Amino acid sequence: MCYRFTLEPAGAAALNSGLEGQGVKPAALAGGKVLIHPLAVRITHWVNAIAMLIMIASGWRIYNAAPFFSFTIPPQLTLGGWLGGALQWHFAGLWLLVINGVIYLSYGLASRHIAANFFPLTLAAIWRDLRSALRGRIAHEVGVYNALQRMAYLGVICAVIALVFSGAALWKPVQLQELAALIGGYEGVRRVHFVAMALVVAFVIVHLVMVVLVPRTLISMFSGYGRKTQLSRDTHHG
Repeated sequence: MCYRFTLEPAGAAALNSGLEGQGVKPAALAGGKVLIHPLAVRITHWVNAIAMLIMIASGWRIYNAAPFFSFTIPPQLTLGGWLGGALQWHFAGLWLLVINGVIYLSYGLASRHIAANFFPLTLAAIWRDLRSALRGRIAHEVGVYNALQRMAYLGVICAVIALVFSGAALWKPVQLQELAALIGGYEGVRRVHFVAMALVVAFVIVHLVMVVLVPRTLISMFSGYGRKTQLSRDTHHG
């Protein structure tokens, strides 16, 4: 298995079209580089990473105080030291996540960043890219998301929204008893909150694996720029 870099004019056109849809001028720099991630996207991305790290680690400590499954999380992976400390960290991470999320969604809708990067998304495109991925031939171009990536990003946004609403119902079970009842009562809310957190953790793990496989995506998230090249993954025998 190896990676092959090729210059794809059609892919570059798609990249430029997506950037123009966000109101970003895709002016190329020396070496064929274009602006892929605007500053607002980069800042909210890293703030979100910090907020999720705080919330996941402190949430695991809160879970350990009253586990409803037959396992607990290793204390070394948790944050807060004890239940009260974990709750303080969790609420701090929550407000950071909510404020940052509102900023990202507002920017993403106003600039068409979300529409340009995550839509359209069809079942046919998902099935096509899933088959390509299973054959080891999924294309990856910095700044242009394939159907599986679009599905994953939209899915994690939904999971984070579920985390916020279920977390609010856990925080104020009396004041938000109608919301808690819709989710299945207090214990149901706890399980929905845990499952949503598990989905976010799974996304983070896959995201980190992809960064290791395609490290130039990490560089572009810092600098904002990337090359107009396509990375195709081929499987060779012998």
